[in-house]
Amino acid sequence: MIEVSREKFEELVAEALDTIPPDLTRAMSNVVVTVVDDPPEPHLLGLYTGVPLTERGDWYSAVLPDRIEIYRNPICEICDTEEQVIDEVRITVVHEVGHHFGIDDARLHELGW
Repeated sequence: MIEVSREKFEELVAEALDTIPPDLTRAMSNVVVTVVDDPPEPHLLGLYTGVPLTERGDWYSAVLPDRIEIYRNPICEICDTEEQVIDEVRITVVHEVGHHFGIDDARLHELGW
């Protein structure tokens, strides 16, 4: 386990978001990414809650933003070095952004995320 301050962890999440190709980040819509210390259930590193872009229709308007939560404590608990935290944050961010684009867990795992 490694301890990473919340401020540093938020920086790592921002840096991970910056690695997503600009064409994809421009396509992201009505979604907020936040750092949360602990997940609502054990063993989660991140969680997407909302309506994926692929499922939105004319009915989708005036709704609260989708949420991507990245969980600091579980990620720190499975890592021994800051480099491992950086890698795990990036993997988790990309995985949850994939859900925003409508990609399910099985496909994300096939793609290595």
